[in-house]
Amino acid sequence: MTTAIKANLLSQDEALSLVETTVKKSEAEGIVVSLSNNESSLSRYSENQISQNITKTKFELNITSYFGTRSATASTTELDPDAITATIRRSEELARIAPQDPEWVPLLEPQEYEKRTPAFDELTATISPLERGKIVQQVCAMSAKAGVDGSGTLSTNTFSGAIANSVGLRAYSKYTRADFSLTARIENGSSWSRSTAWGINQLPTETLTEELINRAFASRQPREINPGVYPVIFSGAALSDLLIWLIFNLDARAADEGRSFMSRTDETGKPVGNRVGEKMFSPLVQMQRYPGHPLLQLETFSNNGLSNHYLEVIKDGVPQTLSYSRYWAAQKGKQPTGYMFPVVMQGSEQSLADLIAQTERAILVNRSWYVRYVNPRTLEMTGMTRDGTFWIEDGKIAYPIKNLRFNQVLPDMLRDVDAVSQVQRYGDSVLPGLRVKAFNFSSVTDSV
Repeated sequence: MTTAIKANLLSQDEALSLVETTVKKSEAEGIVVSLSNNESSLSRYSENQISQNITKTKFELNITSYFGTRSATASTTELDPDAITATIRRSEELARIAPQDPEWVPLLEPQEYEKRTPAFDELTATISPLERGKIVQQVCAMSAKAGVDGSGTLSTNTFSGAIANSVGLRAYSKYTRADFSLTARIENGSSWSRSTAWGINQLPTETLTEELINRAFASRQPREINPGVYPVIFSGAALSDLLIWLIFNLDARAADEGRSFMSRTDETGKPVGNRVGEKMFSPLVQMQRYPGHPLLQLETFSNNGLSNHYLEVIKDGVPQTLSYSRYWAAQKGKQPTGYMFPVVMQGSEQSLADLIAQTERAILVNRSWYVRYVNPRTLEMTGMTRDGTFWIEDGKIAYPIKNLRFNQVLPDMLRDVDAVSQVQRYGDSVLPGLRVKAFNFSSVTDSV
């Protein structure tokens, strides 16, 4: 019985040959070609039985043609040479009549990328639906034996991409990712978490399932506490859904134009630059863009062709840089950085249990749910706790509490960090759990 399937992806030679041929067919003054070819598989389960097992392959070729400062993009999902040629011509026709771009920048010259190979796990790329199903079956059996309803997903993804332009830029990359999530429910108790790795065998599915089953039992019959400002311990999974909003907002242009929490203003409120170099956060906040981290090992370039190299983002609580597009970097005399992803926040050797044991009183948050803006300028966010929220007293989890809605300024939260735990990977971020001295809860919610 076979346990693997062949990945339906272009090889490196095929991908680079395709983008090279596309560039040569261009009749425009300039052209950028980007290829995305991904295969994703998903096993979904609900109430202790598998409910979905699908695989899809996606191919997309994006072609941007340039005539002076005019440009236009056309895309195709077909590999047929005639379809690709037609897409090139459509891009050129649209570019000729497009308005001039006041923020035009020249095509990106060939780049130097880090000398490393992203993680590609053959088993993750080729595992069969049957073998994924066996992993899910084990999770469901553990949940059923314990008397809880287990629901969640197990997914694998193989990503490949290439980029080329008419001034000589060429790049190719491929890597794999596997992700597991579980929600365990019993009566009015619930727990959730997830784990991500570049190889499916690295996912701690059984260990995490056992942990979440125990947490679901412990979360039953929650007590209500009054809203207010409390010390809080966040699991890494809960932190991931908060911190991503801060990373999104580390944009240099928004800061320089007065639209960001990173903006510096004078006494009249007029923007006067950004807050890079200011001590804004706890010295425990250490963040980098680090795609080469051992738990990540992602691609060496971003989708616009810029190098996705290691970059210090926050050091000892002090922002070191912001995200500069090529246009804004040229305006400010800076080097373009591209995006601030993937983010790594440094942790410690302590476990989350160690943080709890050192805490006199606090709220333990295992999931941040439905996080949204209240004020984008200050980065005040709102959201809810969910799936196992607990009161900590005298270094122990005392009892479960009803879920709470929060309204919190994220920079203030990071200012008040006083402890961090070991790091784990969640999606494409590597994060610790952390403890903050003050976090604002505005009301009780009926969420489970």
